[in-house]
Amino acid sequence: MDRREFFRRGINKVSEAAVREAENRARKKAAHWFRPPYAINELDFLLACTRCEKCIEACPHGTIFPLPLRLGAEVVNTPALDLLNHACHLCEDWPCVAACEPRALQHPTVEDGESLALPRLSHASIDSDTCLPYSGPECGACRMACPVRGALQWQMEKPSIDTARCTGCALCREACITSPKAINVISLYRAAEDVE
Repeated sequence: MDRREFFRRGINKVSEAAVREAENRARKKAAHWFRPPYAINELDFLLACTRCEKCIEACPHGTIFPLPLRLGAEVVNTPALDLLNHACHLCEDWPCVAACEPRALQHPTVEDGESLALPRLSHASIDSDTCLPYSGPECGACRMACPVRGALQWQMEKPSIDTARCTGCALCREACITSPKAINVISLYRAAEDVE
């Protein structure tokens, strides 16, 4: 190996390590919020998003909001979902995605004849300590709210979430009548951290 090749390989390794570190940092920070439907991976999202707020304006349900400066200059005014208070309604025409010109939000490539898969927005779980059917009384407020067939399942009149089918849209959480809510949502990045 000549000297030029040696330095080229060294620079490539340093560059790869720097990108990995930036991706890890972006993922760790993103564990604290939810990105809009079809957001690309966090580091690419931060690089692509122009903070134009067009996706925020396009959301007919007021679920998307700009992140505040206190979360850091690199994420200020980037769009996030307020899933703890407002559900994503999984709009059929995805106005937030259509409004995103820099393609920080983009539909995945779909082959002819295939249908577009629903996006994963968060990881939802049921708190059996606050969910009414687990303590005796009937409820079912969340039953009719779930737009994804089979994501919310019932066994012996108690709900459970099929995480393979659930999009994490939080419509079930929004419908929940308990206080505090019996359905919790966490970011996909936080859920991945919990598994590791």
